[in-house]
Formats: sequence, structure tokens, C-alpha cells
Amino acid sequence: MAEDDPTDEISQIEARIRHLAEVAERCRKIVLVSKAAIGGGIALLLLMMLGLLGSSPVAALGSIALVLGGIVSLGSNVSTLQQTEAALAAAEVLRSDLIGRIDLRLVDDAPMKLV
Repeated sequence: MAEDDPTDEISQIEARIRHLAEVAERCRKIVLVSKAAIGGGIALLLLMMLGLLGSSPVAALGSIALVLGGIVSLGSNVSTLQQTEAALAAAEVLRSDLIGRIDLRLVDDAPMKLV
């Protein structure tokens, strides 16, 4: 292959795109779990404040920890997701640019092989 043939680089970029897509999907799942943890912690606190669940210091601390942990996890993974999506977009632009540089030819222009 010629030195200016970008097919190897395109393959590497496509592997990076697949990896970044997996990271983004994992972040989306963690964001969803974080939101559920925040909601569960708030619901538990409200139930205890209304007296429907009883009043236990352990449950109160647990629900507060659940809310705070969910907030921290949510913030961390939202920012990671934004960075990953930006890197994914940049990799896709680079891949499109490299594909645009390839001198593609129509199948009609290809020489016919004898069968």
C-alpha cells in the first residue's frame, strides 16, 4: 500500500470510535442508576419525615448517603459523558476526512476479471 493510504488509520479510528461508544453507553447507564439512587434516597427521607416508615437514625443516614452518593456519581459521569461525546464527534470528523481523501472508484470502472 502507498504511504499516504489512510486505511490503517481509518481502522484505528473506527476502533477508537467503538471504544468511545462503549464508554458513553456505560456512562449513560451509571447516570440512570445515579438518578434512581437520588430519587430513592429522597423518597426514603420523605417517608421517614411523614412517619410512614418509622424513624431510624441508620435509615436517615443511609438515605442521606444515598442522595449524596448519587449526586456525586451523577456529576462525575455527566461530565465524563460530555467529554466522551466530544471526543467521539472529533473522531468521526477525522474518520470522515480520511475517507474523503481516499481515491474511490466506481465498480463500473474496475477491470473485469475472467471467470
